[in-house]
Amino acid sequence: MRTREWQQIPWMLGCIVALLWGIECVNALLDHRLNRWGILPRTLAGLVGIPLSPFLHGSFTHLILNTVPLVTLGSFVAFYGVRLFLAVSLWITLLSGTALWLFGRSAYHVGASSVLFGYFGYLVARGWYERSVTALLVALLTLVLYGSIVWGVLPTRSYISWEGHLFGLLAGVLVARLGTPRQRDTSAPNLMAR
Repeated sequence: MRTREWQQIPWMLGCIVALLWGIECVNALLDHRLNRWGILPRTLAGLVGIPLSPFLHGSFTHLILNTVPLVTLGSFVAFYGVRLFLAVSLWITLLSGTALWLFGRSAYHVGASSVLFGYFGYLVARGWYERSVTALLVALLTLVLYGSIVWGVLPTRSYISWEGHLFGLLAGVLVARLGTPRQRDTSAPNLMAR
C-alpha cells in the first residue's frame, strides 16, 4: 500500500465515525424515529433499510459499543487497501442486509454490528483462504482482540439482532471466499478489484 493510501485510512474512518455520531445525534433528538428506516424483514418498506440500517442505532450506548470494534476491524480491512475496504464494506452491507430482510425476526433491525461482524468474518476467513504470513497474522490479531464476539451470533437477548450478527459474519466469510487470492488456486473468481 502506498503512503498516500495509509494517510487516507484514519481520515476515511474518522469521517465514517463522525457520520454515525451525527446521525445518532439527530436520531436521538427525533426520539429515534429514524429507526423506521432500518430493516423490517419481508416488507417493501424494509428494503430501504438494507443500505441504511448500519448508519442507525438504538441509543448512544449501542453506538458506543459498535464504534471501537468498527474502527479497529475496519482499520484491519483497510490495511489491504482503501478500495478493497470500500468494496468489502459494500458487499457485507448488501449481503447481510438482504439475508436479514429475508430471514430475520419481524422487528426493526438497526446498527453497524452486522458490518463489524462481517469485518471479523472477512479477516479471519481471509487468513484461512489466502494463507500468506500477513493475512494469517492479521487473522490471529483479529481473533485475539475480538474472538469473543462470536457469542453474539447466539439468540441470548431479545433486543439484540443476533440474526444481523450471524448474517454479517457469514457475509464476511463469503466475501473473503470469493474475493481473496489463494496461494494454490489462482483460477477462482475474485470479486474485489485491487
